[in-house]
Amino acid sequence: MAKGLLAIRSHVDTSDPSLLPVRAMLEVKSRVAPYLDLQLVAFPQDGVLRTKGGLDNLTRALNLGVDVVGGIPHFERTSEQGAQSVKLLCELAAERGLPVDMHCDESDDPLSRHIETLAYETQRLGLQGRVNGSHLTSMHSMDNYYVSKLIPLIAEAGVSAVANPLINITLQGRHDTYPKRRGMTRVPELMAAGVTVAFGHDCVMDPWYSLGSGDMLEVAHMGLHVAQMTSQAGMRQCFDAVTVNAAQVMGLAGYGIEKGRDASFVLLQARDPVEAIRLRATRLKVWRQGKLLAQTAPTEAQLSLPGRPGSTAFMPPRAAGG
Repeated sequence: MAKGLLAIRSHVDTSDPSLLPVRAMLEVKSRVAPYLDLQLVAFPQDGVLRTKGGLDNLTRALNLGVDVVGGIPHFERTSEQGAQSVKLLCELAAERGLPVDMHCDESDDPLSRHIETLAYETQRLGLQGRVNGSHLTSMHSMDNYYVSKLIPLIAEAGVSAVANPLINITLQGRHDTYPKRRGMTRVPELMAAGVTVAFGHDCVMDPWYSLGSGDMLEVAHMGLHVAQMTSQAGMRQCFDAVTVNAAQVMGLAGYGIEKGRDASFVLLQARDPVEAIRLRATRLKVWRQGKLLAQTAPTEAQLSLPGRPGSTAFMPPRAAGG
């Protein structure tokens, strides 16, 4: 929260028939509700069809109050079962009026193409604007001809995308020697096509990644490097990817600082979005619904220079951020 996080979407494993992880995270959601919107995704970590009782476990998790339907089609035993899992899970979401957030094609395999099925099912079931594909790293390895067809399908279906720069650049390409693939999905190309693209932290402290800080400005910083979005416009797009775009993916009501919004915002020690990313700006104050939740002292350097009397302080100015 002190890092400015007021809403988090987290995937919780439904593979264990006891649903202990689900019950634990629902308890956490209840405890943090006064100061943090926590969305939970019912996530069959080992594949909903591959896991014995997987679909029943996931359905029971939704019955307990989990918010979003998840899936991981590339973990199913075959590509056909992966496509079948996408169909089943999207139908379940449509039946219950829930959003979908699917781990999709988190692979270096250019033939992992379940995002195509996800886009198709989104259109077939009228789920436009409620479906997100997370990772989509196989797109980094696909040939350009196929992608020239795929990206317009994603845009037409109103499917959003979440890239996870820190973990994608860490896990992908591990079977490569050299040249070694970067692994993150085609962020600038998706954005140019009108797809809503957000950046996620994904792992924060877990077996896959233990260096997470929960700092979305760090995520934006890594994202613009991996995507080579170093123009002024590109860097601002990366700032949007951890603010307004992420809020859109999550369907947050009342987001923003315009009149009539719910007055949840962060005051950053920076002149503009580019400086905020460059310096990973201090979050001076964090408000939620008009109430101050956290504050951090401004970063200030006191310089004592030989031959120059006194000390000089450097402190960037302040700016508001989403």
